[in-house]
Order: sequence, then C-alpha cells, then structure tokens
Amino acid sequence: MAESTRPADPLAPVNGYTRSDAESLQSADELKRKKRIKLAVYIGIFIVFQIIVITVISLTVMKVKTPKVRLGNINIQDLNFVPATPSFDAKFTTEIRIKNTNWGRYKFDASNVTFLYQGATVGQVDIPKSKAGMLSTKKVNVEVSLSSSSLSNSNLGSELSSRVLTLNSTAKLTGKVELMLIMKKKKSSNMDCTIAFELSSKTLRSLQCK
Repeated sequence: MAESTRPADPLAPVNGYTRSDAESLQSADELKRKKRIKLAVYIGIFIVFQIIVITVISLTVMKVKTPKVRLGNINIQDLNFVPATPSFDAKFTTEIRIKNTNWGRYKFDASNVTFLYQGATVGQVDIPKSKAGMLSTKKVNVEVSLSSSSLSNSNLGSELSSRVLTLNSTAKLTGKVELMLIMKKKKSSNMDCTIAFELSSKTLRSLQCK
C-alpha cells in the first residue's frame, strides 16, 4: 500500500525555535537596551550634578575673600581738652574686629592701629599675632591713650573751640587664608576709620570705617 504524504506545515518551528521563543529573545534584547539607556541617563545626570557641585564650590568655598578690619564700640574713660593751648588727651577702650568670611582660617601677623589728627600720629596700639577662624570674627580688646603733645597744628585750637574733635585710625594686617589645610593664599586687610568726639559731653559722636 502506497505511503501517504502530507504537505509541510508553514507554521512549524524552524531550527527548533518557536515563534514565542523569538519574541522572548526580542523582549530580552529590548529590556537590555532600555536598561543601557537608563544607565547612560543616570551617568549623564551624575556628571552634570558633579559639574554643578564643583562650580558651586569653586565660586563659594574655594573663593578667597579679603578679611575686614574694623573698630568696634568705643567706651570713653577720659577726655580732656584746652582750646587755648591748644591740646587734648583721651583714654578709651575699644575692640579691633577681624572679620573672616572665608571657609578657612585667616592667620595674620602682628601689627598695630595708628590714630591720627590731620595726618599726625596721636596714639598707637598693638595687634598681636593671631588667627580668625572660619566664618568668624576675631575680637581684640585694647585700651587706647591719645595725646596731642607732639602736634604743631594751628587748626587744632579752632577745632577744639568747636567742641568736636575728628580723628582717623588706620591699620594693615598681612596674613594667609588656609583652605582645606592644603591651599594657602596671602591676603592683606586695610582699615580706615573716622572718629568724631563730642567734647562738651565727652561722648562719641560718630564712628565710620571702610
């Protein structure tokens, strides 16, 4: 009896793989591709974040600013004047304030504050070698004695008669700002203050520093 033959089934698996197997492989490849895209996105976001952080640090933490030197409150202990001579002498206490706005300490050398009347020295106090901490203000308490004994200024008599005495104080600090214990940068700070005393009431009229 002749053997019957049947036509090949067009939907039969080829090389042992079914359609569902091919779809599974395609889904797996698609999943891997999406994971790679996500990873690349995360890496890109991380890099951008790092750039932003480094930029912010460079513009803030690593930027070295010049510390400021100023006089604080003045408490008058004694204030005498004689327009006829003319002469004056004064004693008061005050604070020398070194304001450090850097993210590292400011170590400064010994210096002094000079008090002047129209450019002539009438007194001086020392600033000892010290340091101002990170984002802090170093306060140095001093007692100041002023005298016009070395002056030969003809304008002093008329100013004393007006009952207002105007003086200037100057100082210069030199030192280094230390950042993260590895970076040191030299910085000099200058002070220029104008002080006005009310002679009649023996009080401070004004104090302006720049």
